[in-house]
Amino acid sequence: MSESTDLENGDASALSAEDAASVVEVWTDGGCKPNPGPGGWAVLLRFKGRERELSGGEAETTNNRMELTAACEALEALTRPCVVNLHTDSEYVKNGITRWHTGWVRRNWRNAAGDPVKNMDLWRRLLDADKKHQVTWKWVRGHSGVAENERVDQIATAARQAIEDSKRGA
Repeated sequence: MSESTDLENGDASALSAEDAASVVEVWTDGGCKPNPGPGGWAVLLRFKGRERELSGGEAETTNNRMELTAACEALEALTRPCVVNLHTDSEYVKNGITRWHTGWVRRNWRNAAGDPVKNMDLWRRLLDADKKHQVTWKWVRGHSGVAENERVDQIATAARQAIEDSKRGA
């Protein structure tokens, strides 16, 4: 396969035989203020020195929904199977995808207390996207000076603020 990876054009995943060991580095963030309230999410994709940013938001949501949406959007942006290091500051996302989901599925999408799993729609979406790639999920402490995490935090905040501005008619 010839090299055709181009993050600017949305193809972050065309891996040639020579770069099959290359990894797509991904940072995600999401949040809202207040919680629940207007929220934003952001993604930074990096592959072979190229970068692409994605972001969006919702008028009424939660922090956890925005964190999950960011992870979904990141993996869904990759048009072919990839090796991915996905960095998130959400322990909820990391633990859900690496530990908790097997029990939820076994219990027909109920948590250990027997209640329906919150955000099941997004968890199902994330599990589907995760299956298409070889993802290593990495937790990073938020606001700890990791440049890429700070960047997606700023982008997610800007997306949330754009939602707030549109609600005010600004």
